[in-house]
Amino acid sequence: MKLSKRGEYALRALIDLGIASELGWPMLQVSELAAKEKLPIKFLEQIFAQLKEARYVKSRRGKFGGYSLARPMNRIKFGAVIRLIDGPLAPIRCVSQTSYARCSCPDEVHCGLRMLMLDVRNAISTVLDRYTLADIVEITLRKYRRDKVTPPFLHRSIALTSVLSRTGEPLIGGRRTVGRFEQFLTSKGDRSHNNRAKSADN
Repeated sequence: MKLSKRGEYALRALIDLGIASELGWPMLQVSELAAKEKLPIKFLEQIFAQLKEARYVKSRRGKFGGYSLARPMNRIKFGAVIRLIDGPLAPIRCVSQTSYARCSCPDEVHCGLRMLMLDVRNAISTVLDRYTLADIVEITLRKYRRDKVTPPFLHRSIALTSVLSRTGEPLIGGRRTVGRFEQFLTSKGDRSHNNRAKSADN
C-alpha cells in the first residue's frame, strides 16, 4: 500500500476538522485548511467533495459556512477513509479483502509471495482499522500540550466565528476562544504544572 497525496491530504484535513471541533470550532472554511496545510484550495475542494459524498463531512454555504464532520470522530476509521480515497490496503490484489482479483500466479494456494503479502496486508489493516479519528485527535492534542505549543484554530477571527448557537444567540468568538484555550491548558497532564507555577509565584 502506498498512501497517495490525495489520501494524505484527506486524512490531514479530517484531523484538522477534529482538532478544531475539540477546541470549539466545529466548522472550518477550505481556505483556512488550505492555508494551514499549505495545500491548493482547488485540490482540497475536490477531496472534500469525495469525503462529503461518503458522508464523512458536511458543508454549509454562506459567509460563515464551511465544512464540518458529518459523523462522530469515533466512527471514522482511517482504514475506511484510505480505502475510499486510494483503494485497497493490500499491496497486491490477490490478498485484498475488499477488492480481490486473481493474479497471474499459476498456483495461488502455494504462492510464497502471496503468503508474505497477506501478512503485510493484515499488519497494515490491523493498525489502520483500529485507529479512529478520535484517537489521533486525542494523541495530537496531547502532544501539543506536552510540548506547550498552541494548537491551530484557537486564534480565529471573531467575524468568521460569529455563528449562531443552538439558542439563536450569537457566540462571541473571543470569549469562547479564551475559554477553550484555558480548558486546553488545564487538561489532564498540565494541571500539576500550572499548580507548581502558581506556588512559585506566591
